[in-house]
Amino acid sequence: MSDPLRELVDVMARLRAECPWTREQTHETLRRYLIEEAYETLEALDAADSEHLREELGDLLMQVVFHAEIAATDGEGWGIDEVAAGIRDKLVHRNPHVFGDVTVNSAAEVDANWQRLKAEKKRRSHPAEGIPEQLPALMYADKVLGRVAAEPVASDEIGDRLLAIVAEARAQGVDAEAALKSAARRHADRG
Repeated sequence: MSDPLRELVDVMARLRAECPWTREQTHETLRRYLIEEAYETLEALDAADSEHLREELGDLLMQVVFHAEIAATDGEGWGIDEVAAGIRDKLVHRNPHVFGDVTVNSAAEVDANWQRLKAEKKRRSHPAEGIPEQLPALMYADKVLGRVAAEPVASDEIGDRLLAIVAEARAQGVDAEAALKSAARRHADRG
């Protein structure tokens, strides 16, 4: 681990031991901060502001380190090293074209191989299993549609109509969440 990263882990360990506020935090009390930092990171991406992105990625990284320190100090049996080892192992396993003997010719083949390896490991019993309920509705719908081959039901119900629009966007390679947000921004700018 690089010195600044190890130093960050050490700073968080000291805060957890010595700061009354930090010591009182739990995974649950930090939920809102994790969500806020993720959205602030997306905002920096949308603004194409590299310096702001660097700062927000740091805030997001702090959340990861904070949760890992809580797990370590609360006896959950893991900490930052296990988090890092887990994602390292996942990346190596899901990229056999780099770390193994699989040959690919395109990014689409890499993605297909990644999805196949993920499906082999997960063995889901339901199409929505593993899709976080906390995702924004359009992103959730897009993920579900990505796993279910059936077309959305045609009906006059607003939810079914919205799902059909997400399916249409997906078929065109459009991110429905980003498209709606962009349209809402344009509407607000005209208002």
